[in-house]
Order: sequence, then C-alpha cells, then structure tokens
Amino acid sequence: MIRIAVIDGQGGGIGTAIIRKIKENYGERAEVWALGTNAIATSQMMKARANRGATGENAICHCVEKVHVIVGPISILLSHAMMGELTPSMAQAIGGAAAPKILLPLTQESISIVGTVREPLPHLVDKLVIENLAPFFDEGGSPA
Repeated sequence: MIRIAVIDGQGGGIGTAIIRKIKENYGERAEVWALGTNAIATSQMMKARANRGATGENAICHCVEKVHVIVGPISILLSHAMMGELTPSMAQAIGGAAAPKILLPLTQESISIVGTVREPLPHLVDKLVIENLAPFFDEGGSPA
C-alpha cells in the first residue's frame, strides 16, 4: 500500500480537497496521512477520510521520513509560509525527505512561479491526483 503525506495548514482546505480526490480515485489502496501545521487543518483533513493524522512541527518532521509521496501546496517548502505556521524545521524536513514531492503552485507568499497557468483549485487537484500521483500505483496498489 502506498503511504501519502498530505501537508497543509491554516484551515486545511487544500489538503482536504486533495484527500477527497485521492480517496475517490484510489480508495483504500492509498494510506493517507493528514499532516497539519495546526489542529484545525489536521481535523479538516481527517474529516475528508485521511487514515491517520498528526499536527505540528515534530509530527511533520518525523512523519515525512516514513511516507512514499508528499503532496501539498508549494508553500510547504517555504520557511514562515502560511502566516508563520510553516517553521524552518518543517520546510527543511519536507524538502530534505527522500519521498518525491508533488506540489500545487499555490501560495499566499510574495513569490511568483514562472511557467504555471492559473487554474481553479479543483482543476489543480485533479491534475495532481489523476496525472501526477497515478504513476505511484501499480496494479496491486503498491509503490511503483
């Protein structure tokens, strides 16, 4: 079974949308870990049917080493993103984790990502789950 970390903060809306789409497309072939920078984000992602959830800096730093894929907004790689919720330790642990990262080009920070096309969140989540996450599943639901 493939283990996917979905990382989000603030209200957890992006992570919630990602988890719903993963569960819709892959069901229980994916074990989804909701890793929130705060308890509200984790709670909302758990309501979206994540298998496990954990909150905060230590949980995120610990768990990113135990998953096969990490997904979330690009902000999860930026120190002090999400109004300061994303700590430098979190950004370092996520960026340094061996797991491949599939990131949405969404951020509230003052950065621009050249070459991306502005699309609504549901379209971006579809691309993340259907196009970019699919290669990680083989016929048996194991990491490819």
